[in-house]
Parts: sequence; C-alpha cells; structure tokens
Amino acid sequence: MALRINLKPFMDYLATIQQPIMQELEDFGNYFKQQFTSNVELLNKALSYVGESAGKLMRPTLVLLVAKSLGKVDERTFAAATAMELLHSASLLHDDVIDESDKRRGRPSLNSKFNNNIAVLTGDYLFSQALNSTAKTGDIRIIEQLAKLGKELSSGEVLQVELEQEGTYSEDNYFKVIYNKTASLFVCSSLCAVYSVGGKDEYAPAFENFGKCVGICFQIKDDIFDYFNNDIGKPTGSDMREGKITLPALYVLNNSGNEALVPIKKKLSSGINLDEKEIETLIDIAKNEGGVEYANQCIERYRSEAIESLPKDISPELRDALIAYIDYTISRSK
Repeated sequence: MALRINLKPFMDYLATIQQPIMQELEDFGNYFKQQFTSNVELLNKALSYVGESAGKLMRPTLVLLVAKSLGKVDERTFAAATAMELLHSASLLHDDVIDESDKRRGRPSLNSKFNNNIAVLTGDYLFSQALNSTAKTGDIRIIEQLAKLGKELSSGEVLQVELEQEGTYSEDNYFKVIYNKTASLFVCSSLCAVYSVGGKDEYAPAFENFGKCVGICFQIKDDIFDYFNNDIGKPTGSDMREGKITLPALYVLNNSGNEALVPIKKKLSSGINLDEKEIETLIDIAKNEGGVEYANQCIERYRSEAIESLPKDISPELRDALIAYIDYTISRSK
C-alpha cells in the first residue's frame, strides 16, 4: 500500500505546521528555556546539556496547535506543555541509565557525558520542575493528566521488561506497550491543550483519540527504522539486541511459514535474546515477507483514524496544520 506521506515535500509539512502558531512557538521557546537553570553549578551544566539536545519539541507543538484550534494560547498552555515535556525529558534520562545507553539523539547521553548519578538526579530535578509547572496551570485536570502520564510511562517500561522475560510476543501486547511508552505522551499533550484554554471539554474525546493515533504512528515509524540503515544513531537490529520484538517482526512470526523462524520462535518463547545471525535472519524475513509493509499499512490506518477524529468546526488552517503534523511525524527520517 502506498502511503500518502510521500505525496508532499517534507519541508512543506513544517511550514504548514508552524505558520498558524509562529508567535506562540517563539514565546514558548523562551518560556521553556527558563526551566533548564539552577543555582548549583554542576546541575546547571547538566541541565544546559539536556536543554541543548531538547529535540524538535514535537509534543509541545501539538499542545500549541490543539489549544489554538479551540481558543487563545496563554501562560496556562505554556505551563502545561512545559510540564509534559519536562516529564518526558526526565523519563528519557532515567531510561538511558537503565538501558546503559551512551547516545541520545546522536550525542553522548547525559549519563555518559557526566555519570549515572548526575543523570538520575538531573531527571529528578526536571520531574520536580514538571510538578511546579502543572501547579502554575491551576487546573486539577491537567495535574491529573500529568500524574497519569508518569504512571503510564513507568508501567510501559516495566510491562516491556516483563513480556521480554516471559517470552510473550503478540500484537495486543505490543500495542499496550507502545500506548504506555509513547502514545500516552501525545494523548496527554492533546488533553492538556484542551483543558488549558478552558470551556471546551466537549472536544476532549476527539483530540484524545487524535493524540493516541498520532503516538501510535510515531512509534511504529520509529520501530521500522530498526530494519534499515539510517542516521538516527542506532544500528539496524538494535531493538532486537535489547530483546524488543516490534511490529514487522511480530507480523512474520505470527503469519509466515518460513522454516527459518522455527528455532527463532523457540528461543524467543524461552525469553532468550537472539544472536546476531538470528537477528539478521528475522530482519530479512520481516522485510521480504510483508512485515514492514504490514507496519506501514498500520500507520496509514491510524493516520486515517486520526484525521477522522478531528472536529469539523475548527479553522481550516489549524486542521491543515494538524494533518501536516501527523504526516510530518510519519515521514521523518529520524
């Protein structure tokens, strides 16, 4: 199935996304930078390093788009977007320590640049900053969403470990994990945006589903990268080396009759990680027998559901920007 994401030049998406929120993005950037400071010199250095590699701020951008489609963006919206992104940043610092990662977005991770202790404590500091930002919104619903997000991120990581240890690999479990680990961030972004502009609660279910679909597309796209040489800072097959079996491989494990998969299935069901040759075999079969194509079809299905979720009465400019947002998400190369 040909994805529509290839029908439009990549940079056009950014222009369409940013145009209706140009001033809000600039104001948010200035607001967000203020969170990465401390009066402790070593912590300040660590925070500065994290702030320099903050990425594209995909989730705060979604907050601004959803909020502006429903009302006026103000400091409550900035505080909600900041809280969500700080919580995400804190979770990434802790994840890098747990996974013993030495790279984050193509740069040395904080734990490798400094050490594990500094990385964990910096994550704790950012978590506290996130709590402070939620308090500034003055909205208990936003506070509840951030608390729920923290629980979902943690439970998703633990569930993934549990499933790997059990050797339990199914699509249902895969989608449970990626909802908690990734889609929950986009759901939280969308709901906090709705609540931050006030008086628009009837739009919450529509944008909640939009956020869920965007997050699922984002993670499936990220997982597909693992089957090809790319420039995102991790080698082909790195997920499998960590015991993570993602959607393209799941598809062929459950649907292919290829005899080469028999010993691989047996090993996985015993909770044993694959060796390099087995990883290479599984990647080749996933690419050649429909696994990657199936994952792309899932992306297209969730993309369509996301667009269908958008309220019909928001401005055409914001609707186009939100559609461009999901297309940018799934057309990225890293």
